[in-house]
Amino acid sequence: MKDFNLQTQYIKPCGCKGAGKHQLYSFDAFSDIPTIEPHRFVEVQFKNTRKELFYNPLDLALEKEDMVAVEGSPGLDIGRVSLVGVAVEVQQRCGFVGTKGEPKQIYRLATEHDLARYREAKALEHRTMIESRQIAADLGLEMKIGDVEYQGDGTKAIFYYIAEGRVDFRQLIRVLASTFRIRVEMKQIGARQETGRIGGIGPCGRQLCCSSWMKRFHSVNTQAARFQELPLNPDKLTGQCGKLKCCTNFEVDTYVEAQKRIPDRGTKLLTQEGNYTFVKADVLKNELTYRKDSEELPTPLVTIPTWRAKQIIKENNENITPSTLIGDKIKRPTKESKDILDTNSLTRFDNEKRRDNRNKTKLRNASMQKTSSVTKTEGKEPRKKGKRKKGIEGKKE
Repeated sequence: MKDFNLQTQYIKPCGCKGAGKHQLYSFDAFSDIPTIEPHRFVEVQFKNTRKELFYNPLDLALEKEDMVAVEGSPGLDIGRVSLVGVAVEVQQRCGFVGTKGEPKQIYRLATEHDLARYREAKALEHRTMIESRQIAADLGLEMKIGDVEYQGDGTKAIFYYIAEGRVDFRQLIRVLASTFRIRVEMKQIGARQETGRIGGIGPCGRQLCCSSWMKRFHSVNTQAARFQELPLNPDKLTGQCGKLKCCTNFEVDTYVEAQKRIPDRGTKLLTQEGNYTFVKADVLKNELTYRKDSEELPTPLVTIPTWRAKQIIKENNENITPSTLIGDKIKRPTKESKDILDTNSLTRFDNEKRRDNRNKTKLRNASMQKTSSVTKTEGKEPRKKGKRKKGIEGKKE
């Protein structure tokens, strides 16, 4: 097991059972490609969002959803195969899964005895979580234990906790180890990760993104809401985790690009009717709304396209004052396109031209047939027209 590089050009076929059901499942785009040589690394999924790469020294014919016994830290752990083949290399290259140090080994396919111990250990998780929360409260620790994950052989457990600041849990580890007679590992998670494991329905009426497809959590700030001109209302911008909604980041790039097409909002539009002040903008529709400066209130709002506002600003800079903000004869300026599809019609080879070609072909064929018939009949007497006699002609006397 000295060579651990993942470079290979062969792919092992594997099914895509369960793909798309949960964020931990990865779509295998190489599943229908035949294999010549198996890949030596396998992605194994455990409880929550924990995935690791394992080395397959025995070249076991593994497929997705297979339960395997793998090397623990220490001991033996039971996991589910989530990805095989070259797709594992793609996952590692993208940074979705990796190994710390020397990769661990896959021992064998899980036996009935292994699965029985695995189910016994999993049955203890909920009770252990409730009791550990009470122990942490008795010790006066400002932390919340959100979940517990037992190792497959039941000798070790990972306690996932949430805390605002740093927590000295050395005394807690000693109490937990003596109470449950296991090895204890503490792992801190954030509020977003906890909500992703619990799940729920968002205000959009769909399953939470963090529990359905999101694998990475990026920081969200109020600047993204300002770019989209969203109301800075904490009740509207806060998700079920108590943080800003992750979906605030989804469309911010589109709005940033659209904002670049809008002229300066502080610029007034000068016309012969009066001056107009900016009120609001619809960046996706490329429309701007202005209000006429007047002492008489209320003054009507006028919505014009972005190109018209830029045109008026350009005229004002040239000391030209247009008569109205928008008129009937004003048309949007057109630019010369360099696209070949604009200068050549896509339907130039369609039915009308085909009909003309067919008619020309028919006329050409008819003239050729007429010429050939005249050539054949030259030098021959024309046949007399008459009724053809029926029966056998009489013999000559």
